[in-house]
Amino acid sequence: MADVRAQLRAFALSLPGTAEDFPWGERVAKVNGKVFVFLGHDGETGPPLMTVKLVESHGHALALEGAGPTGYGLGRAGWVNVPLLAEGVTLDLLRDWIEESY
Repeated sequence: MADVRAQLRAFALSLPGTAEDFPWGERVAKVNGKVFVFLGHDGETGPPLMTVKLVESHGHALALEGAGPTGYGLGRAGWVNVPLLAEGVTLDLLRDWIEESY
């Protein structure tokens, strides 16, 4: 799973104007100072997730087993916790959602 997270991190940071940051100890990618993808804490023991803000794909993402609205009120704004190992999830799909969130 570390390999998938590494590939998603590399993809997110390849987008124009992005930077990596570690607010709250969590690995994130930002553009213009705003987070567009949360990639979790290094060494996490729970199921691997990424968190993205989706408008067009929001319903599709929430339909995945294990997906859910992000806490702290972010879910109301379209942020979704996406399980990286859910059935039907591919690296290409995750990259599309990172790009949509970007």
